[in-house]
Amino acid sequence: MNRTARDRGRDRDEEGRARSARPRDGLGRPLPYGAEGVPRQPEGVVRTPEETLREAQRLLDAGMPFHAHEVFEDAWKSGPGSERDLWQGLAQLAVGLTHAARGNTAGGARLLRRGADRLAGGPGSASAAAYGIDAAGLVAWARELADRAGEGGAAEGVDAAGVRVAVGPVVVDAASEAPRLRPEGP
Repeated sequence: MNRTARDRGRDRDEEGRARSARPRDGLGRPLPYGAEGVPRQPEGVVRTPEETLREAQRLLDAGMPFHAHEVFEDAWKSGPGSERDLWQGLAQLAVGLTHAARGNTAGGARLLRRGADRLAGGPGSASAAAYGIDAAGLVAWARELADRAGEGGAAEGVDAAGVRVAVGPVVVDAASEAPRLRPEGP
């Protein structure tokens, strides 16, 4: 591998891919070296669809959508090509929630809509039905959250005269906003 001056001192594997050893918080944001972070999800884990859904739901419920996205990413990389849209769509929902919770509401809204589009009637919806995933519920959840977060990221209220006004940025709490992957729970 030919490393550039910029790459020296960075956490990279033998092929030059980023492998940051920095600790991260529950939303996947890097913390200073030496800080106590949240344990990272191991990469490249092959799980059954049932295990994937159970682990991802656990992480979503814990307010860790970034980590849930990594679980879905493993599923799309190791699963059959016919299920790629399902796992990618779910990963996009999780990372959309991650961005919205980090304060990047515009980026979060775009990813939530992109994930919803993958799950709404496309090839991913057939796989979703096979695993008991509430695709219609997830699509509605994602679109509602994307609309609420909005492209501008400002919440609206009504002033004393009844006029709609921006009242500040939307605050998205990843744990309380966690979607249910299946209608009956994990």
